[in-house]
Amino acid sequence: MSDALDASLRLVRAQAALVRRFDARLGGLHGVSLADFTMLLRLGQAPGGRMRRVDLAEALGLTASGVTRGLAPLERIGLVTRESDARDARVAYASLTGTGKLRLKEMLATAEETAAEIFAGPAWSAEDLGLLSVLLTRLGGTGLPGHGSAPR
Repeated sequence: MSDALDASLRLVRAQAALVRRFDARLGGLHGVSLADFTMLLRLGQAPGGRMRRVDLAEALGLTASGVTRGLAPLERIGLVTRESDARDARVAYASLTGTGKLRLKEMLATAEETAAEIFAGPAWSAEDLGLLSVLLTRLGGTGLPGHGSAPR
């Protein structure tokens, strides 16, 4: 097996383990998955807590229909609402509700705690995390705005 394939398979396995861990914590405490949380987080980072659905899809690396499917349960539980553009009826926005903003703060604290547990020292140093961020960015990974390093 090539080193590249081995590294790829290890990355896929690590990603699956991370998703399981975040899903368990976020689901158990807040009733949302990691995918739901990332959608809410992107909306929370957007000006006014809202984004065009197509822009949200682009930011998350999803299709427009994937975003629509992902937002539907969040709309049903009152965390997100759909807004139309007053000037163009073809444009739809996803917007955090007041409840969504409050719940996102709680979810963010849980996600921060989970990440801190995963990358706790002495197994992980600050340098290790920095290097990992750089390497994942080279693969096209994006994180929080203002965090991580640009590819070298």
